Amino acid sequence: MNLLRKLITLLVILAMIAIGVLFALQNTALVPLDLLVYSFEAKSVALWVLASFALGGLLGMLTASGIVLKLRTSLRTAKRQQAKTLVEMDKLRTVGLKDGE
Repeated sequence: MNLLRKLITLLVILAMIAIGVLFALQNTALVPLDLLVYSFEAKSVALWVLASFALGGLLGMLTASGIVLKLRTSLRTAKRQQAKTLVEMDKLRTVGLKDGE
């Protein structure tokens, strides 16, 4: 199953690269990129589109990493609290047994 997953991942990556190359070859018109405070020199449309796609993917992964880190921290805190609660419950049980005897 793991081999199949790796093979499918490799095929998807190769397909994405092939589509990117075909997109770049067919969109060669030069277009300047004008932002509010800075203007970039004219480059191909494909370069701007692929660069923005890559930048969006990187920013998405960075955001997701932050969320995962926050969730892992919360989970670690909850597990610590659970361990403390279990220890306290065990202490209370042993005290209750001694009093009840």
